[in-house]
Formats: sequence, structure tokens, C-alpha cells
Amino acid sequence: MNADKLKAAIRDVPDFPKPGIIFKDITPILNDPKLFRLAIDILADRHKNQNVNRIAAIDARGFLFAGAMCDRMKIGLVPIRKKGKLPWRTYEQSHDLEYGSATLTIHQDAFKPGDRVALVDDLLATGGTAAASAKLIEQAGGTVVGIAFLVELAFLKGREKLAGYDVFAPVVF
Repeated sequence: MNADKLKAAIRDVPDFPKPGIIFKDITPILNDPKLFRLAIDILADRHKNQNVNRIAAIDARGFLFAGAMCDRMKIGLVPIRKKGKLPWRTYEQSHDLEYGSATLTIHQDAFKPGDRVALVDDLLATGGTAAASAKLIEQAGGTVVGIAFLVELAFLKGREKLAGYDVFAPVVF
């Protein structure tokens, strides 16, 4: 299975960003053009029959995958960024993280009525960031048709916060 090749490339980094955490490092995938292409193929193929016309990407690693997906799918990208990083009128959504809390923003004019949106990020952990991002998409007028991650840490039960959404992750730990 192709996802097994991706999983095998992800390295564990113990005690990062703090003691007791085992960080799943995707940079070996980003550094290998064949593996990166495979990741984009898997993520883009997931949405090819969903009539998606925008991809919303979560700051910052989601941008890496979403930009390539948008190019492949010939659709537009909407960035979801940390507070204070977008230059236009925004909606805001605060949420809890594994290590604290944060506020995300999206441009108020990011979507047209009827836009079908795939939300993309690199990793699903507790689900708070993705749930806040989905709310922002809906607040800005988009319809979330799917949420895709390269990696899911299933033991953190992030899918529970995304109940009601079509969630996809080819690599599960």
C-alpha cells in the first residue's frame, strides 16, 4: 500500500517539543520528491469526485500540501492563519491546542456562496485546530465537504471533535 511508504518515512523525534512527547516528523516526505508527489496524489485523489472548488489550508504545514493540491486540481487556495497574519477583514475562532490555546483567522470574503471546500492540514492530533478551521470556513460562507490530513494520531481521538465531517488520513498512528 502506498500509504505504508509514507508511514515508513515519518521519523519519531522523542521529547519534542517537550519531554514525554514523541513528535511525528514529516520532513523526510517533504525532502523526497517521489514521496511528496505520492502524498499529494493520495490527498488530491481523495477529493477528485467531490466537486471541490477551494482548498482551505491550516497555517503552516497545511500550506505545503494544499498549495500542491490546488495546482494539481486547478482550484484556489484559502489560507487559515494565526491571528494578526491576514491583511484583510477576518473572522476569528479561538481553540485549545495540545500545548495551550490559539486564535485562527480567515478572510471574510474567502468564499462565494456554494463554494465546496476541502480543509487540509498535515496532522490530526486532538482536533481542536481543524474544528475551529471548519467553523471559520462555514462562517465565511463555504461548505466543508471533507477534511484531509496526511497523518492521524488516532490515540488522541481528534476525530471525535470532527464528528459530522468526512475525515481522511492515509497514515494512522
